[in-house]
Order: sequence, then C-alpha cells, then structure tokens
Amino acid sequence: MNNKQTKIRNLQELKAEISRLKALKNEQEVYLKTQFTLLNNKIEAPIRFFNSLKDNIPGVNIIQQLFSKSNNPDSDWLTKTLRIGVPFIMNRLFLKNTGVLKKALMLLLSERAVGQINQDKISGLISKLTSFIRPKKKKNKGAQTEAAIIKDEVNEYGIPSYSETY
Repeated sequence: MNNKQTKIRNLQELKAEISRLKALKNEQEVYLKTQFTLLNNKIEAPIRFFNSLKDNIPGVNIIQQLFSKSNNPDSDWLTKTLRIGVPFIMNRLFLKNTGVLKKALMLLLSERAVGQINQDKISGLISKLTSFIRPKKKKNKGAQTEAAIIKDEVNEYGIPSYSETY
C-alpha cells in the first residue's frame, strides 16, 4: 500500500486516482475471498473427514435411523427398533461362529423380513390370539335377559316396570 499522499492538481488526475483505488479495492476483495475460502476449507477438513468415515462404517447412524422419517408409510417405531435389534440379537446368539458371508446374508434377509412387520400387524396378531384363548361366553345368559324383559312387559297393570315413573 502506498502511504504517501498524492497531490491531485486537476480533474483528470482525480478520475485516474479514483479508478486506481477501485482497481486496488477489487484486487483486495478477490484476495480476501480466496483467503477466506482457504481458511474455511482448512477448518472444515476434520468435519469432512469425520463425515466420510461415519458414512463408510455401518451401524454408526443407528440413533439417527431410529428416529428419522422413513419413505415406507407402514414403518413405525416398532419396525425401526426391530430393524436395529434383530441383527444385533442374531449376531450375539445365533451367528457367533459363522463366517462373514453367512452373517451378511442372514442379516440382510432378517432386515428385509423385519421391514414387513409393523405395529398394526403385531396388534392384529395379538388380538387374534387373545380371542382364540379367551373362553366363549354362554348364550343362555343373553336368552334369559330377553325373556325377563318380555315377562316384565306383560304385567297386571299394563305399565312395563322399566318405563319412567314420576
């Protein structure tokens, strides 16, 4: 930067100085923008590294997948929980000593199968089981109550006992 003051003697020198200052301003803006971009890239480098690492490791986004909105309209909290829990349980209990290929195949199949399960299907299955297990109601009680109402209708005074009286 030039710190000495320039003496302007006429209008032509003034216009030349204005254009020189505008060019200097544009050069400095371009320099500052590039420096800001470089600084921003240096600051964001660890974040980009962590995000790329996170994207390449399976199972890191478990909580995010559990609470995110799914494209499947039948997907609810039960389906999402089972999609995460079933592979974990299968690895711990059933697939301990199997090879990587078998584990991957079984986990893929179990995830596809669990994707078909939702809360409505589970509640429908439970209601069917409970209706099968519960004892049937006797029909004699229903017939006795109807007979009692008919008997009450025909009494000696002509007014049914279940009618409103004041």
